Amino acid sequence: MPSMEIQVLEGVFDAEEKAQIITRVTEAFASVAGQTIAGGLSVRIQEIRSGAWGYGGTVLSTEDALAMKARG
Repeated sequence: MPSMEIQVLEGVFDAEEKAQIITRVTEAFASVAGQTIAGGLSVRIQEIRSGAWGYGGTVLSTEDALAMKARG
């Protein structure tokens, strides 16, 4: 069945927020694919170590991600 992997920097989301992400991603998927297919959806959140992620040549830290999260 379908699976999704969401990568985030470690320490940015607590357990409750990760559960909300999983629930809401599943709900969004179900709205398109239907409940039967969504019932088999596997969602994983993989936490990437601070400093081991970057884009555009810029290395991101947990502190950077927390600042982005605070800005909304």
